[in-house]
Amino acid sequence: METNKFSNQDINRLLKRGVCEVIVKEELVTALKSGKVLRLKEGFDPSFPDIHLGHMVGLKKLREFQDIGHQVVLIVGDWTAQIGDPSGASVTRPMLSAEHVKTNAKTYMEQFFKIVDKEKTEVRWQSEWFGNFNLADVIKLTSKFTIAQILARDDFSKRYNANQPITITEFLYPLLQAYDSVAIKADVEFGGTDQKFNLLVGRELQTMLGQRPQQVLMVPLLVGTDGVHKMSKSLGNYIGVAESPENIFGKVMSIPDGIIMNYFELITCVSDQELDEFRQLLDKNAVNPMELKKRLGREIVTKLHDAKSAITAEEHFAKVVQNKEIPNEIEECFFNLDSSMDLKELLTSINLAKSRSDAGRLISQGAVSIDGSVVVCNSMKLESGCVIKVGKRRFAKIINSDIIK
Repeated sequence: METNKFSNQDINRLLKRGVCEVIVKEELVTALKSGKVLRLKEGFDPSFPDIHLGHMVGLKKLREFQDIGHQVVLIVGDWTAQIGDPSGASVTRPMLSAEHVKTNAKTYMEQFFKIVDKEKTEVRWQSEWFGNFNLADVIKLTSKFTIAQILARDDFSKRYNANQPITITEFLYPLLQAYDSVAIKADVEFGGTDQKFNLLVGRELQTMLGQRPQQVLMVPLLVGTDGVHKMSKSLGNYIGVAESPENIFGKVMSIPDGIIMNYFELITCVSDQELDEFRQLLDKNAVNPMELKKRLGREIVTKLHDAKSAITAEEHFAKVVQNKEIPNEIEECFFNLDSSMDLKELLTSINLAKSRSDAGRLISQGAVSIDGSVVVCNSMKLESGCVIKVGKRRFAKIINSDIIK
């Protein structure tokens, strides 16, 4: 099979926006010009079910390649997810059951296909090849690399020099990810700049086993809503792909002005020409950054939901945040209100706080109000129909369950 052949200008555009580095660029350009359908590898660890806009950077680039005829191959890391991190040192790599992995993977793929075309994506599970691996296969794989090569990875080197423990299992992960590329005969592997070492191991292993080495396309790491650190669920500075239109729009509106153009470039399809116009307007202070953030919010919500949802989300933001009104639709939560309520427990149970300690922090910061009055204590008697507000955008209406009996 062949794809359409493209000019140097088309290819330069494809490999420029939202791309940090390509290894080896000349080889990838040649492959794109050949018209051959390339197998584009993207792997994910189903240790957790949700993805955020940070993941969307690579997925958007995958979709661009897919739209011109190339084959996306999604690798579900079900086998390595079940291994986890036996040392217990990594909270991001918990040991999971096969059923848990499948549940997470299903949710992840539903979100993945909000961006990438499901009908044109090949889904492969690691267990297809690792499920039959025996000890001899593992030893053969490890014999391809030296400890010195693995210690060249920056985080391993730092931990080794600091006399911090590194398990043998952790050393295996780059090799297992590399073998995925061999198993599916990847032509190009996509990943963030923090994955460079692992991506290059894939190239090397393919060469050792007689395959043409994959090209490596690295995308930048999206800065989170705090404007400082990379987007991460653990840091709480993320915008989830599966969140409601109102939450997505509201969070976009909260990002610092300095990263507006970064978001436009990496996760929207707004033309380069229009982006240049936006930059000029910002440089000349000829536009209110909030207006550009509203446009950004509409673009993202439309991509992940639809245009109607984007309009509704913007109206919700104007009503609730800008005009400080109560939204028309609020989730109702039913409780027995005969006695004084523990507000920390209440906020946690209705998902307005992550934990009791988080609830206590919100209350102490004055971020919690009931019917417009800021809460100053941890327990109080509530009236049926009262509205609890946390922060600028989160609401819940408390109903006395005795009333409906």
